[in-house]
Amino acid sequence: MSKTIICKLLLLIAMLSSCHHTPQDRILPFEGIENGRELGGLVMQDGRSIRWGQLVRSGNLALASDQDVAILKERFHLSDVYDFRFDAEVAGAPDRVMDGVRNTHLSTLPQALVDGFTAGRSDTTQFKVSGFMERLAEYAFNPKAQEMGRQLYPAIVMDPTSQQRYGAFLRGVLEAEGGVLWHCSQGKDRCGWGAAFVLAALGASRETIVEDFDLSNVSYASQVEALSQKVVELGGGEEERAFIRAMVGVSVENFERTLDLIDSQYGSLSAYLENALGFTARDQEKLRNKMLK
Repeated sequence: MSKTIICKLLLLIAMLSSCHHTPQDRILPFEGIENGRELGGLVMQDGRSIRWGQLVRSGNLALASDQDVAILKERFHLSDVYDFRFDAEVAGAPDRVMDGVRNTHLSTLPQALVDGFTAGRSDTTQFKVSGFMERLAEYAFNPKAQEMGRQLYPAIVMDPTSQQRYGAFLRGVLEAEGGVLWHCSQGKDRCGWGAAFVLAALGASRETIVEDFDLSNVSYASQVEALSQKVVELGGGEEERAFIRAMVGVSVENFERTLDLIDSQYGSLSAYLENALGFTARDQEKLRNKMLK
């Protein structure tokens, strides 16, 4: 049998093996951590795939159970956690401490938006995301809140401080000795952009990046439906429902629009990583060699 035929057979076997995995295979059976999934198994544009047991994205770790910790330590050999929440969020629901795991706090929400979230609170150390969530039905009718929802992603990716911190995160992933987990509050927006940057550095297609981002809507489908129904009962229309989808789940429309903005400003997502986040083409190649098989 010729080497060419053997190579084709090996490629076919690899393709068939990858077909056994579905997006749901990447969703992790956590008890106290919301919206947790790994990036293992995703196929990049060069045909290589992300190794399983290395990269995890999720909501915050405040209610992580003993079983959750066991999964992170035994399955992922977790060495690093990156927390993208702002100070008041961290103070209100601090991550569970895990022995031997380094927790790095890098708030990636622009300070102007942080000030907007915490305005009028006398004790921001007791900030609870749940309190904000309870008022979303009311906010859905506020034109300023609707516009804030539309501008959230562009604000995150174009803010110089957020760019610097996402760059530090990517370098941390590259240098980590074990598995890496990153999160925000619900593991969808700031965390979702972190995942997009990791996937872009690894050579994922835009389609793969968008599909992973959209999986957060699966995690929060019931909450989106319940709150959307409440908004409808209050007389809301498509604009108000879109706000709920964006704030409780994720807005794929806003995400893709922001990817277009990055392309228009930097030429490509890879160029954005290099020129805005300081994660060079060489860094990206090193990360691919580390994480892909």
